[in-house]
Amino acid sequence: MRRDYHNWYSHRLGRHMELLAYGHAGMPILVFPTSQGRFYEYENAGMIHAVWQKIENGHLQVFCVDSIDSESWYNRNIHPHDRVMRYIAYESYLLHEVVPLIKGVNGQGRICVTGCSLGGYHAVNFALKHPDVTSACISMSGAFDMRSFMDGYYDNEFYFNNPVDYVQNTSDPWFLERYRQMKLVLAVGDHDICLGENYRMAHLLGTRGIPHWLDVWTGGERHDWPLWQRMAAKFF
Repeated sequence: MRRDYHNWYSHRLGRHMELLAYGHAGMPILVFPTSQGRFYEYENAGMIHAVWQKIENGHLQVFCVDSIDSESWYNRNIHPHDRVMRYIAYESYLLHEVVPLIKGVNGQGRICVTGCSLGGYHAVNFALKHPDVTSACISMSGAFDMRSFMDGYYDNEFYFNNPVDYVQNTSDPWFLERYRQMKLVLAVGDHDICLGENYRMAHLLGTRGIPHWLDVWTGGERHDWPLWQRMAAKFF
């Protein structure tokens, strides 16, 4: 399997950012790590192995980015507004640096985004904000309400990065038309700590007529990598 390491200085973030890419062709998938996770987490947790045959056969090309959660949502040493602004800078890095790299390497016009746990938030928020870039979104055990990171603070920038808030007010035909062309999966276990979050997000999407698939895995499935490995094998 082809495995490429990328490292460059991001002026948008003011730091070096690392990325691992797997495969040589196929559907491009942008992978977000879990809370404060690193770009190598997906491989170390067995997720690449779970889909290695599809990668090797040229059906998938996987791009795993680093997180800056410890500098944004988890950074209690800065004001909550600054946490959001740091996240917005990360979004700019993804949109203007990572996505062009993926398109340059892969050649396809739109990408699939995915992530587990907090990575599911990153994937869903990115997909809903940039449906012109995203063709599919696979969230595994995602959490979508970020208010617990804000110490009671709320502003306009946060609103537009908290899906449970802005989705229920979405009425722009440009967005709604593109949402209806997107594959949007909310996968979660029946004993998952994020089960309620996924039911809530599915309800909000439904009230706006946004197509989605809420896939609840039964049999005592919990919030952990063995479940997510099987989900990846199913959805990718």
